[in-house]
Amino acid sequence: MAPDDRTPLLGASSTAQPAQQQRSPAAVRRRFAYIAASSLAIAFVVFVLIPAAVIPHLLDDLVPSHGKFQYAELEDVLLNSPSTDKLSEWSKYYTSGPHLAGTNLSQAVWTQEKWKEFGIEDSTVVPYDVYLNYPLGHRLALLEKPSSGHSQEDEATWKVKFEASLEEDVLEEDPTTGVPNRIPTFHGYSANGNVTARYVYVNYGTYQDFEDLIKANVSLEGNIAIARYGHVFRGLKIKRAQELGMVGAVLYTEPGDDGGPLHDMAENYPDGPGRNPSSVQRGSAQFLSMGPGDPTTPGYPSKPGVPRLPTDANIPQIPSIPISYVDALPILKALNGYGPSPKDLNEHWEANLGLGARGVHYNAGPSPEGLVLKLVNEQDYKITPIWNVIGIINGTLSDEVIVVGNHRDAWIVGGAGDPNSGSAAIMEVIRGFGQALSKGWKPLRTIVFASWDGEEYGLVGSTEWVEEYIPWLSDANVAYVNIDVGCSGPKFVASASPLLNDLILEVTSKVQSPNQTVEGQSVRDVWGGHISTMGSGSDFTAFQDYAGISSIDIAFTADDSSAVYQYHSNYDSYHWMETYGDPGWHYHAAVSKVLGLFVAKLAHAPLVPFRTTDYGKALIGYVQQIDDLLEAVPADSATVRFRPTPDISEATTSHRQFLRHRLKKMQGSAHRFLKVAKVFDEHVDVLRERAAHGYGWLRWCARLKLYLGVRKANFAMKLLDRKFLYAPGLTGRNWFKHVIFAPGLWTGYAGAVFPSLAEAIDGEDKQEALRWIRIIDDRIIQATKSLELN
Repeated sequence: MAPDDRTPLLGASSTAQPAQQQRSPAAVRRRFAYIAASSLAIAFVVFVLIPAAVIPHLLDDLVPSHGKFQYAELEDVLLNSPSTDKLSEWSKYYTSGPHLAGTNLSQAVWTQEKWKEFGIEDSTVVPYDVYLNYPLGHRLALLEKPSSGHSQEDEATWKVKFEASLEEDVLEEDPTTGVPNRIPTFHGYSANGNVTARYVYVNYGTYQDFEDLIKANVSLEGNIAIARYGHVFRGLKIKRAQELGMVGAVLYTEPGDDGGPLHDMAENYPDGPGRNPSSVQRGSAQFLSMGPGDPTTPGYPSKPGVPRLPTDANIPQIPSIPISYVDALPILKALNGYGPSPKDLNEHWEANLGLGARGVHYNAGPSPEGLVLKLVNEQDYKITPIWNVIGIINGTLSDEVIVVGNHRDAWIVGGAGDPNSGSAAIMEVIRGFGQALSKGWKPLRTIVFASWDGEEYGLVGSTEWVEEYIPWLSDANVAYVNIDVGCSGPKFVASASPLLNDLILEVTSKVQSPNQTVEGQSVRDVWGGHISTMGSGSDFTAFQDYAGISSIDIAFTADDSSAVYQYHSNYDSYHWMETYGDPGWHYHAAVSKVLGLFVAKLAHAPLVPFRTTDYGKALIGYVQQIDDLLEAVPADSATVRFRPTPDISEATTSHRQFLRHRLKKMQGSAHRFLKVAKVFDEHVDVLRERAAHGYGWLRWCARLKLYLGVRKANFAMKLLDRKFLYAPGLTGRNWFKHVIFAPGLWTGYAGAVFPSLAEAIDGEDKQEALRWIRIIDDRIIQATKSLELN
């Protein structure tokens, strides 16, 4: 019958159940065996074959392989590639024309192109728009008022007793001193102004020098300060003068501070190694200890269109100019017999009085009523571009990065020492790494090379770059290596985070010293091994003090046996360097080798070559310095004042005894850190030994364990300095974040340890000192935990 609309779509299903089939025991066993075999095969592939194939290659990046370009070969290239002829060539290029910050784009492009030529293909010019000043005009004159009459108020009728040249002599022997577009003498970030006032000699212009004058009842307010360079950063001399109501500042180079019997008897440059009498030290007047970088954008990068803040807290509001000691002579002589003499003050005023032989008595003044200085400073302030050059050698590990930097800008046409001895050295290092790259070498860690602009004004280029890339740097940057004045003499110096102490000692022992009075001696042998505390004054500041990135700065500097370094003067020239600074360019070559090996070891070693034990020892020493400060305020620990104040009240003594008691917990934490650091370093040494030998192909479990152990240890070492950052910043200068390292508040260059704590103690602020003891102790405890082995 045909279906109709009542026919079901599905036929009725039968309710009868099929007969259940019984599986034989043999079939069950076969099925179980099949499942088990399949599972074992999958497990073997996942847990044996894949790891055996993948993990060894993963570890190839950390464990040296005989088939690759070996570290010994890299070391050989970096020791043999630096060429004295090339170093001379690079120096000659960089010092051939003016390269003031923001005016050297052609040098930036040339540097970028050279790096690409050497094999650093990933090289770019990175601009920032920053606040800078350029000189328009200046004048300094010693004026004498008429003894009586209405003309006393008419400056046009006053007698000009002396008109300062404010120029450096053009020397026939030194071509760059006569370049038509050479840069005038001036201070970066100096204030515009036209002031006429009596003047006071303020010695070095340190905080305590001003205190000495106040104690001696020397009138400061409304007068002009004349200070000699030295001891503290120039901007802080001007800052303190401004705070005390002074209306201008004149800074000169004191020949007595050149020091040494050679300098006392030497002919002056260009006829000998002594200071040219007309040399003038230019430089920045920024308040460096308050924070570097563009003063209108503290804490964020100076990009087009960003908000700009007032600059009052960061740069002077009174005019200042630098002068030579020849120009200073008549001004200082005119103070003879006026105000206290050095003997009336104290021994700190009696040191290195080199102009005494020329009739200067170094009286403080002030100058008599009718004798005044007229100081005119005209500057053009503008927002203008500067140009960093960044070159990258990509490594295997993207989260471990080494940054190497030197600044390119100079106050003058030359700059053979500052900064272009460092520029020449970094060129040779990059050329050496380029040779290694062409032979198949690839670093384990990424290397970033930087040629900074704007350093001289206040570390501007490097600071803006760090502020822009702080998230990436905080995550990835293992270390920063700085070279500024790579060579100005024969004495090797270094300042570093304690983590890097051991590495610089190791590297300098591998580089032969140009001084071969003892045959075969190394840079380490001649140097002696002293490593200074990090402060400020160069491009490491933003890395170490702001970002908590372990940093080092290296150089060969002048000493009493070498020629006077003509710092920030037209005479820091190619001719001076070739004739007196480093004839033959041998110290340039030595610093290039030290720099190259240092970077290579950081970039190549499977285990980051840090020693946390050195940090622990340093911490204990730093805490002891605070204990000493509480006990006696020794001169080498004072931070607010350049010298200690001997008068300590009974209440102050009681407060300090209480603080010393509270300091014991911090001392205990520092000792605990050292104990944990020793265990950690022993663990790292074991990992280092295992990584050096590797494991066989099938021991993938051990290889994986090694890989994870190495990465974990490297992570802890990379971030260790970051553990000492305090996000709110130091008291009164919150750009600085590191609780251990910062420039001294009233020194600027020199490093202070536990700066906010030391300043609170020196300022007799008990509650602030207690607060900082707690903050620092917490930072030490957190750093200790990061090194504990779990």
